[in-house]
Amino acid sequence: MNKKQKNLLTRIIAAVLCLIPTIVLDGIIPTWYLKLGLYLIPYLIVGYDILRKAWHGIRNGQVFDENFLMTIATFGAIGVGVYDAVHGGKGDYLEAVAVMLLYQVGELFQSYAVGKSRRNISDLMDIRPDYANLWEDGQMVRVDPEEVETGSVIVIQPGEKVPLDGIVIEGSSSLNTAALTGESIPRDVSEGSEVLSGCINAGGVLKVRTTTEFDESTASKILDLVENAASRKSKSENFISRFARYYTPIVCYAALALAVLPPIVLALGGRQPMIAEWIYRACTFLVISCPCAVVISIPLSFFAGLGGASAQGILIKGSNFLEAMADVRTVVFDKTGTVTRGSFEVTSVHAGTNDEGGRGDEKSISGAGPAGTFSREQLLEYAALIEAHSSHPISQSLKRAYGKPVDLSRVTDISEISGQGVYGKVDGIPVAAGNDKLMRHLGMEGCSCKEAGTIVHVAVDSRYAGYIVIADELKPTAQEAMRELKKAGVMRTVMLTGDTQQAAQETAAQVGVDEVHAGLLPEDKVTWVEKLLSEIGGRGSLAFVGDGINDAPVLSRADIGIAMGALGSDAAIEAADVVLMDDDPKKIAKAIKISRKCIGIVRQNIVFALGIKLICLILGAVGLANMWIAILSDVGVMILAVLNAIRALFVKNL
Repeated sequence: MNKKQKNLLTRIIAAVLCLIPTIVLDGIIPTWYLKLGLYLIPYLIVGYDILRKAWHGIRNGQVFDENFLMTIATFGAIGVGVYDAVHGGKGDYLEAVAVMLLYQVGELFQSYAVGKSRRNISDLMDIRPDYANLWEDGQMVRVDPEEVETGSVIVIQPGEKVPLDGIVIEGSSSLNTAALTGESIPRDVSEGSEVLSGCINAGGVLKVRTTTEFDESTASKILDLVENAASRKSKSENFISRFARYYTPIVCYAALALAVLPPIVLALGGRQPMIAEWIYRACTFLVISCPCAVVISIPLSFFAGLGGASAQGILIKGSNFLEAMADVRTVVFDKTGTVTRGSFEVTSVHAGTNDEGGRGDEKSISGAGPAGTFSREQLLEYAALIEAHSSHPISQSLKRAYGKPVDLSRVTDISEISGQGVYGKVDGIPVAAGNDKLMRHLGMEGCSCKEAGTIVHVAVDSRYAGYIVIADELKPTAQEAMRELKKAGVMRTVMLTGDTQQAAQETAAQVGVDEVHAGLLPEDKVTWVEKLLSEIGGRGSLAFVGDGINDAPVLSRADIGIAMGALGSDAAIEAADVVLMDDDPKKIAKAIKISRKCIGIVRQNIVFALGIKLICLILGAVGLANMWIAILSDVGVMILAVLNAIRALFVKNL
């Protein structure tokens, strides 16, 4: 409980302690003004801040809010009590004090609930490092992380947070990534491994050379994403804001009409106007009409939903995207790095044309190279050299399979055709490596292959030289992820990939994807997503799931862009609407379930709160609900709505 909450609780207790003896002595207090004074003590103790806020609102031209409603209603109730006492009645002030007291109890409860939701997100904020150990001249100096420049060496001791992204240059350890991914599985790192800010060093001492400045580090980008999420409001929240803007003035004028018009009509009809009774009904009407339950619980529901999702390693950039996720009926996947691991390995090398579909022969190619023939080792060497400048996973796998240092001085005139491959010169000889589109672009035909995997065709000196098969492993949870999506109500799953039709079909069959479109360039994926969106025609949302690096255009074009395995990926955090902080495709279904639970809670609170308000307003207007029923219904509805909103935090078992 924070200082503000403790202060309010102290005032509530003090007001109750003052109110109890006043109630006990109510019948023997000699004068009405002494009685009024005694009741005003607890009233002012518990409600002075409400009165002050109402006054500031009036001065600033922002009159119609819940503080104004509570002030006018309680002043009216006190005025009715004074009117009754002056005219020989008992003069009841307890209701006015009770209204303010119970309203503040509701405010305390609501503040505690919001605090609980904020603490859930604050757990994520703990990834922000307090300091960095800068290694200078053989000594360790503790500095602010913002002062560390890119390329500096920092020391991370056991139990400390990683302050900046970097590469391990000395030491080995195990990192706790739970704050980033929501998973407690440790990640082993050693010399050459990448480390990300926000992780906790759970093992040995590490020396790390930084690769980013603090503002560009993974932790900073995640914190910025979470902190700004609340600014992106959903349609429901915008509706509630507009609703409150018109609703509160309407009920205030309705209460004024209820206080003034019936007495006038009764007086014109020659009957007793009963002014005090109609003012009392108007005050009751105002208390009932206070929109706290709706105005508080709806944003709280979204805030709790965002907090619950972030605790599971699912960062949703705003409640508008949370709302859109709940309506997802079509999920489109990229293949590499999304359904598969993206860790390619060379499985076979085939020199020459292979009529048997790739069984591993070493046929000669007349005139294909400077010596006229190629072995598998030579073919792999040419492919690794021509791909050496690329950071693509396929290029990395070729270099690993080559297994020797790559002499970049042998490679010149490198050019790349997006979605096809690369070509240039190795030792002055023209070499090209890529898919069959690249071969056709160069005026030759690559041989067909029956093996599953990505096929890299190689041409040397303008002659087809052979091909290399590179396989990508399925993610272990890919099949289960597709089943979970179907259970979550997703009607259609589609895979869009630049890979071959054969490799794509085999992957889709293994994991259970409904539809496959292969051999696509990045712009082709955008075209397909637009086609799928037109087929949907507004019946549900479309989510595209990619690795966030090569798929930025299509991530932006889909209704919802979901970045997979996005730790440290600038493109993912920038282009996607939802960022999954680990590499688990199962969390797509979980994100949908979290969103649907949150939206369900929002709708329940809207229907429940407005329904009860409407019933009680009618009862108050006709005199069947007094001030006690009014405040109990208002605070009671708010407490129930807030309790319901808090359920959006609990999403671990969805």
